[in-house]
Amino acid sequence: MQGLFAALRYETAFRQAFLLLLTAGIGSFFFDVSPVERLAMITVLLLVVMVEALNSAIECTVDRISTEHHQLSGRAKDYGSLAVFIAIIIALATWLTILWPLVGRG
Repeated sequence: MQGLFAALRYETAFRQAFLLLLTAGIGSFFFDVSPVERLAMITVLLLVVMVEALNSAIECTVDRISTEHHQLSGRAKDYGSLAVFIAIIIALATWLTILWPLVGRG
């Protein structure tokens, strides 16, 4: 739990991902979806939070080693950001796949 509290305190992007998890996770209960679909919707949100936590860990480690710009440090941070972006794309694709059929039902 110490990691969760530290991430919430120090990492803005983690706070945003966590807030998304809470609001969209609760919001998923307002849609007429199956329990398995709801589980998938919440799981991909957890994936975003998890990858953001790992990205924050990478950034903290790189900054701990040196705050001077270095090509490898920049690439490490860029790869972490890419992982977060991919997790967000997966989450969006999952939510759209599940919710799109509901649009036609009205």
